[in-house]
Amino acid sequence: MRPCVRLWLWISAFASLAGWALSAAGELNRPGYAVCLGAAVIFFLLLRWKKHSTFNIQHRTTNEGGRIENIGHWKLNVGCSLFPNPKKILRRFRRPLPFCFGALAVLIFVGGAIHAPGNYTGLTYRTGRVLQWLSHEHWFWIHTADFRMNDRACGIEWLSAPMLLFTGSTRGLFLLNFLPFLLLPGLIFSIFTRLGVRARVAWQWMWLLPTGYDFLLQAGSIANDTFPAVYALAAVDFAARAWSSRRTADLWHSILAAALLVGAKASNLPLLLPWAILIFPVMPLLRKKIAVTLPIILLAALVSFLPTAILNIHYLGDWSGLSIEHKGMDMKNPVVGVCGNALLLMFNNFLPPLSPFAGWWNLNALAILPHFIVAPMSANFEQGFQSIGELPTEDWTGIGFGVSALMLVSFIAGRVTGGKWQVASPEKLSVMSPVTRHLPPAFSRLVLVAPWIALLAYGMKTGMVTPQRLVAPYYFLLAPLLLIGAGQSQIIRRCWWHLLAGGVLVLAFVVLILSPDRPLWPAKTILSRLSAQHPGQRQIARALKVYTVYSERSDPLACVRNLLPPEIQTVGFIGTTDDTDISLWRPFGGRRVEHFLLTDPPEQIRQQVQYVVVGGENLKEQDATLDAWLQKSGAELVATTNATVKISEGLQSWYVVRFK
Repeated sequence: MRPCVRLWLWISAFASLAGWALSAAGELNRPGYAVCLGAAVIFFLLLRWKKHSTFNIQHRTTNEGGRIENIGHWKLNVGCSLFPNPKKILRRFRRPLPFCFGALAVLIFVGGAIHAPGNYTGLTYRTGRVLQWLSHEHWFWIHTADFRMNDRACGIEWLSAPMLLFTGSTRGLFLLNFLPFLLLPGLIFSIFTRLGVRARVAWQWMWLLPTGYDFLLQAGSIANDTFPAVYALAAVDFAARAWSSRRTADLWHSILAAALLVGAKASNLPLLLPWAILIFPVMPLLRKKIAVTLPIILLAALVSFLPTAILNIHYLGDWSGLSIEHKGMDMKNPVVGVCGNALLLMFNNFLPPLSPFAGWWNLNALAILPHFIVAPMSANFEQGFQSIGELPTEDWTGIGFGVSALMLVSFIAGRVTGGKWQVASPEKLSVMSPVTRHLPPAFSRLVLVAPWIALLAYGMKTGMVTPQRLVAPYYFLLAPLLLIGAGQSQIIRRCWWHLLAGGVLVLAFVVLILSPDRPLWPAKTILSRLSAQHPGQRQIARALKVYTVYSERSDPLACVRNLLPPEIQTVGFIGTTDDTDISLWRPFGGRRVEHFLLTDPPEQIRQQVQYVVVGGENLKEQDATLDAWLQKSGAELVATTNATVKISEGLQSWYVVRFK
């Protein structure tokens, strides 16, 4: 497991380093990446050669008189295998929990392979900003109404850039989430046992926790909420390993993982607290190899959020970028933030996976909820905080009902059983897991509490409507505090607990198969027939509409693109902060999209493009009419069409105009 984790850390670091370096040189293109890839391959081969080099160890034996009797030589191979033993893996996956995890992983891969990526935010600004950078061959501050293209972290973007550049497709981008997903069980077990969770308990939960709905759904997606979880686990795991191994290499990988964690998402910054508690006492070890440590720290700085923070200061005067974000992104009242986020986390994570009442709830929730809850949350959170969906989707769900309910039941049962709520002693842990040396119990308690303090800090700062998915990297580090104690070892042997765990897995399969993002059943075919047989059934009509819109999310404005002359290589786009231009880029590499605002001077637009796509929703937001804007800009209307990009917004008008 560890070699694979280390490899993923270095791939991630290389991608971010290459992205920033090539942008600085203005060579964010195929030749530039080819040079960087060649340099990375040479570095990797040299590193492997050094690790696999052999050393002659001379052994001498002497007789009683001190005379040398024989000299022997041994060859010591210090390399390590990158991939685990296949036979060992097959034996492990014969057991029920690993088998179910493997089956879920296969379904995730199948779903990601047969369905084009449809994550709306991913296509709207993450993939969109990468396409902008590649078309201009460097990072730049994009002139657009969608501020997210500029002030957000760039971790997953730099990983996706070479894939988009060389393949010209988004189909393989789901691997950036799928591969880290496979690393989660081993990391969870390692961290849990090091923090005092019994090995038998950790083994059960290492397979159950990754079946949380957000991890299952985003593992086949291009979303970036669960993607940094492997960095959070690796940062803590390597730091904990350094306590027993005393190896600087473990500290280097821990530092690199922590940097990648915040480089993927700025909301992960509070999670540096448990990592900092672990790493500071062993930092003096870095002095032994300061010549290597300094470049590692420099690399960590470059792959972290620091470059984006510096650019935000340059363009906005604000390192976080919150000055241009929506109302509610920056929490004004910390007390309301903590209480409101706690309420949203509990409500959404304990929500049943099938919620046919979601439409009614979304319309009436603010009216039926107590005023002392609604008033402060409406004043401090983003609009729509009360909204839920009929089914879990990767844009909205958290770890979900199954894992949350089982965790709560296990915690209560563990306390009722009579087990003390304490970290297991090193002697007991060493018997259960002899290959692992653990942290001192007193220090473990401090590390166990730290993620909860980090979550508290998150709640005090943000008012985003979907905390249940945004705190995805927090879940695995929050869980150990609930699972320590001898009582947990007793309850996982009970028949009722195994039945509940089986129920969690059944729900996981149901959520994954029914997911509107990537359904693994003929949803539109079956629902179309049911709709024809029952034309007045609104639930069936609603389900058909949901699955239809989600199936078109990878190319939502195909009808608009078809109205453009095929020979046009550059097209303008004027939309809202949440409108997507992904359809206009297709085929990738053959066309460039330039963003404009309705208030931009017509001469500026005319100098860069001839054809512009204008969104009707944007005109409404700006209290403008198409005729007035056309008259002001001197452009003419070429075509009009309608398209549904988001179900919540319904059918929208789109206009293709030409500048004379």
